[in-house]
Amino acid sequence: MYKTILTSLEKGIYLITINRPDKLNAINKDVMQDINDVADEIEKKAEIKAAIITGAGAKAFVAGADITEFNGLNHEQGMELARKGQNAFFKIENNSKPIVAAVNGFALGGGCELAMACHFRIASENAKFGQPEVNLGLIPGYGGTQRLTQLIGKGRALELLMTGNMIDANTALNYGLVNYVVPQEELISKTKSIIEIIISKAPIAIAKCITAANAGYSGKEGFDIEIKGFGECFKSDDMKEGSAAFLQKRKPLFTGK
Repeated sequence: MYKTILTSLEKGIYLITINRPDKLNAINKDVMQDINDVADEIEKKAEIKAAIITGAGAKAFVAGADITEFNGLNHEQGMELARKGQNAFFKIENNSKPIVAAVNGFALGGGCELAMACHFRIASENAKFGQPEVNLGLIPGYGGTQRLTQLIGKGRALELLMTGNMIDANTALNYGLVNYVVPQEELISKTKSIIEIIISKAPIAIAKCITAANAGYSGKEGFDIEIKGFGECFKSDDMKEGSAAFLQKRKPLFTGK
């Protein structure tokens, strides 16, 4: 089904592996198309409750964009390339189901942008993050200037954007770019353990959390969207079940309805 990614589904968790290890999983046009399409699949398929994105091999999550595809592009073609990348990453960021990046090595350029488009990030001890596009006379084009600033603050983001420097996993943790740093052999199991907690909750409420949190960074009226989402939850069977279970001191059984 996909040219450049591997997928597997277990207990509602969809594991997506960018699979170009000989190129350190660099994003080319096929990878970007597969990312776009798999985001649609996650949204549409009821059996998928959440997803993990990681990279093949021990060295890299995604070590950047495939620069060979930049050669000969003009101004308009450069804009179109960025637009396609942003649109694919918006599908991840705005997906109603949790998508978590398990960063196993280099997450540079487009790889850092892909990780930041996910709802949160967990890193292995050997992970390194950066936006080195200035070394090529470029800026990030897939949302990196915006999401890096949102996640770690303007001053730190601009330093990384303008120097092109990399940061290690512990610095990323200190900056708030990742939630946890774990040994590489524990990366997927740690990520799954958190997702298992999330997907045990009410799916409608989880989706509303994503929408409302994203609104605060999108220029929309985040507080108003929160009010709307809160009210809409009251229409759901899950809200009635959750409240009843709390009062009855039992575990709720959510159905996503």
